[in-house]
Amino acid sequence: MSAVEDPKPATVAQALAASIALGVDRLDAQLLLLHALGRAPHDRAWLLAHDTDAMPAAAWSALAAHLSRRRAGEPVAYLLGEKEFHGLALQVDARVLVPRPDTETLVEWALQCLEGQAAPRVLDLGTGSGAIALALQHARPDAQVDAVDASADALAVARANAGRLGLPVRFGQADWLDGAGTGYTVIASNPPYIAAGDPHLPALRHEPSCALVSGADGLDDIRRIVQDAPGHLAEGGWLLLEHGHDQAAAVRGLLAARGFAEVQSRDDLAGIQRCSGGIWRTVK
Repeated sequence: MSAVEDPKPATVAQALAASIALGVDRLDAQLLLLHALGRAPHDRAWLLAHDTDAMPAAAWSALAAHLSRRRAGEPVAYLLGEKEFHGLALQVDARVLVPRPDTETLVEWALQCLEGQAAPRVLDLGTGSGAIALALQHARPDAQVDAVDASADALAVARANAGRLGLPVRFGQADWLDGAGTGYTVIASNPPYIAAGDPHLPALRHEPSCALVSGADGLDDIRRIVQDAPGHLAEGGWLLLEHGHDQAAAVRGLLAARGFAEVQSRDDLAGIQRCSGGIWRTVK
């Protein structure tokens, strides 16, 4: 009999121990336990202060159901219904990718490119939950931030996040830059970049594959964005792209071949080259 099927733990501490005994990561177990108890995800200190509190039967039933789903690979963010990104609490579900901390590297780079620019225009391609666009709009209230996605389902999630956060990002449904305007100071994107046969894909099966996979080498969408972006950038505008851990050199090559200047990459929190970009100048 598994721990989930055992009699209900008597205390909060026993419920946490039973969750971890199932092989669930300790942090994940804490977040799911807090959720089952109706506590906020940042309230982990509460678990220590209340470890001898009685574990309500209804809370254990809810936790047990979520533990089973987590063990099957479902992201914790989907189970909680939210994920923090760049200080913003975003609602997420299986219609969108779970925002990753590594993508904050792209946001920070974009904000650097916007420094000193009055009322800049920004475009987020493949916005998903709206994470990048909303983070940029929150940090730069003076910016006009546009965001597009090909998925109507993803846009519904993004618009709901914008409405709840009170951020005036303008959303539209489009296939990358089709129909986009011109004169953007920054175009930023976290596009699909996983190769079709990548062995890591099964672990991501709960997230939308259309937001993950991009051709045989994972670069099909990046190639298209690099090709089309110059027609939508202002003079001296930046194109910034997130990509896979081993794709930086290839993406820099695409940018340089297209004519971008100052082509470079930025490291994520783990020291991996996670984003690459360049500046567009019409006068070479």
